[in-house]
Order: sequence, then structure tokens, then C-alpha cells
Amino acid sequence: MWCKDKGQIAVVLLLLFFLCDAFAQPRFKGRHVIAKQQKPAVVLYANPIEPRAGAPQTVTAQCTDSEVIVTISPDLLGIQKPVQPSDLSMGGCGVTSPAGAQPFVIVAPLQGCESTVEIQGAEIVYSFTLDYNPSPIDGLPIVRTNPAVVQIECHYNRLHNVSSNALKPTWVPYTSTISDLGFSLVIMSSDWSGPSPSNTFFLGDLVKLQASVDNSNHVPLRVFVDSCVATPGSNASAPAYTFIGNNGCFLDSQLTGSNSQFVFPRVAQSVIQFQLDAFRFYGLTTNSIFITCRLKVTLVSANVDSLNKDCSYNSALTQWSSVDGNDGVCSCCDTNCANPPRAPRYRPRRASEWSAPDGWDKTISVGPVFLEQVSPLSSVSQALSGQQDKASPGSQFQASILGAVVGVLAVSCVAVLFLVYRKANGTANTKQ
Repeated sequence: MWCKDKGQIAVVLLLLFFLCDAFAQPRFKGRHVIAKQQKPAVVLYANPIEPRAGAPQTVTAQCTDSEVIVTISPDLLGIQKPVQPSDLSMGGCGVTSPAGAQPFVIVAPLQGCESTVEIQGAEIVYSFTLDYNPSPIDGLPIVRTNPAVVQIECHYNRLHNVSSNALKPTWVPYTSTISDLGFSLVIMSSDWSGPSPSNTFFLGDLVKLQASVDNSNHVPLRVFVDSCVATPGSNASAPAYTFIGNNGCFLDSQLTGSNSQFVFPRVAQSVIQFQLDAFRFYGLTTNSIFITCRLKVTLVSANVDSLNKDCSYNSALTQWSSVDGNDGVCSCCDTNCANPPRAPRYRPRRASEWSAPDGWDKTISVGPVFLEQVSPLSSVSQALSGQQDKASPGSQFQASILGAVVGVLAVSCVAVLFLVYRKANGTANTKQ
């Protein structure tokens, strides 16, 4: 009896467990599960889909730390004419929910899908445009709905991180870190294990440099070497040689066929390593150079583009490659990366086009780097020659003694052979 009751109790507990799990873990049915750090977006309707008073919204959106989640009713226009998910797009991004699922869902990164960013007072506002462009009815050259546009905005407090959780920000507030970015440029040892113990190099060596930014206590950043110039003095004295330019293109390897390049892959997003084939300035007596580089950072979440990149040139393949893997951004290295096609004036800037605030770039110089014209191998040869010159009197005396000994031995051998020959002939004559 007890076993039977115990079995019934176990069945009841198991049913309760499944019921609790079903309510606690809602399954995806066309709706994106709302995370704790989400907050409603501002949805601005335009004709012809502005909802009537008291009518439910056909478009809703939630903003998170890194993306916006847009939910769209099939009856977008509110006229009992369902729209097709293929006719919906947001900055080129389509519906991401499974086929057949309703309502439709589009998940877009804050700095993607042609988002725009603006500062409005104490807020940073990311804006998206949801477009509905009806396609003709299957097999017929007609449509029964009009195009529509919905503006979606995510508002974030500038005094805090991009998050709805203002009580426990995940990084130091944006405004307090803008002047605290720790840029550095260091000449490294040959194995990249640490700073180089010497600033003296020989022609044919690779001068290894590492640029970095302190990535603690703020939103993750990616560092770039925008340009580097070598000069014989610490000031901007002539001559000057720009070996990295055009917004991160390593020009030296293309111009001279050298081994200069950025190191791929990165050891970290906040670090960029590169190596410069050692050279000296023609016609100058000085053997030192100073290297001045402009470093800059972007958010790690931002896309690498023609203005924010680091590209090396492969002389064997005659092509450019990006240290971040997107080689397409290097296509402008043969032209002018500073003048991309301009966007129409009426369109706000995209997030990737937003210029970095003051403090997100810095110019740093290192040096002097001393370049020796004599290679280490030549130095060793000269040292050996010097030692031979210093030891030449003793060597000549030893050679003279050795020659005399050899001469005596040779004469002795000839005499012994002559005696043996005489003895052999005398023996033969006696027998006869």
C-alpha cells in the first residue's frame, strides 16, 4: 500500500516539475524571449500604418546592450491584409525568425543594419528604419498594399554604459573613460616576449613594434595603427618616410618589396603588432631614426572598414590583406581610403561612420633606433681578421720551425731509402 502511494506521489511531483519548466522556459513561437537587460524601444509610425486610437501596436521593439529585437505583426498595416516576411527589411537585414513563425522577428546589432547614431542631450540614440516594400501578388502585376516605413529608436543614457541596468554597469561610464585610454607603442624583442633590451639594429633586421591600448575598466576597444612616419630626428625634420599611411596601409612592403607587415592574427583586439624592415636615410651621416605613429581605437563591436583597418601587402601575390581577416577593406590602399563615397546629406551617419570622440586617438613617438651599416657576420669576420693580424709574427716563427722539421724528416727518409736500395743491390751481386 505504501509503495503504491509512494509511486502516485512521484508521478504527481514529476507532473508538477514539467508544468513549472513549461512556464519558466517559454519556447520560441515567433517571439524573441525577453532578456533581463532589455527595455522598450521608441517606435515612430508613419502613414499609412499609424495605428488608430486604442488599436494594438503592430510593431514593437526591445533594446539590449548590443542589439535591437523587433517584433512585427503579420497585419502590419492594420487592414486585415497580411504582409509577407520577404517584403520586410531593416537596413538590408531581413526577418530572422523561423519560416512560418508569427509574428515576424528581426534581430539587429546596434551598429549594424544601417543603423544611425546621434547624441541628443544626455542620451545616445541608435535609430533603425523598418521598410515594407510589397511585392506583386504571385502571377499578377498588382499589389494591394502600399509601402510603409517605421522608425525605431534605442535610447541610452550617456552617463552610463549601453545597458538598461543602470544600477550595475558592466564597465566604467563612457564620459569618465574618454581621457583615460592608455595608448602605448613599444619596440619589442625578437620573440615578442617583452620590450627590446637594445635599440640598436643592423640593416637586414626586422624592427618589431607593438601598439596597444589599456582595455580595462571600459567597453572593449580595438586598436589600429593609422599611420607611421620615420625621421632622422625627434622633431618633424626632413627627410621623412611614411611607411604606414592611407588609414592603416603598410606602404613600405608595396614600395620596396620588403618584409614589413602587420602580424596576423592579433594576439588581442587591444593589441596590434607589426615589423619594419630596418633601413637608413640615404646621404645622412646620422645612423638613428625616430618612429612616430598615430594610433586610434574603435569599439570591438564596430565593423572594420576602409578608415579603420590595418593592411599588409604581399609582394609575391601582389595583394593586400587585413590583419582582421576582411581583405575587402584593403581595396582602397591602392587609391585613397580617406575619401569613400559620400552618403546623401539627408541620411544620418551610420554607426560605423561616426567619428571617434576626442581622446580615442593619439600620436606616439619611439626612438632613437640606431641602425648599424655593418652586419653582425661582417663584424665577426673583421674580428677574426684582426686576431690573425695580431698573431702573424708568432705564426710565421712557428711555420719556420715546422718547415725545418719537415725538411729534416724528408732528407732522412731519402737517405734511409738510398741505404736500403744499396743493400738490396749488394745482396743480389753476391748471390750471382
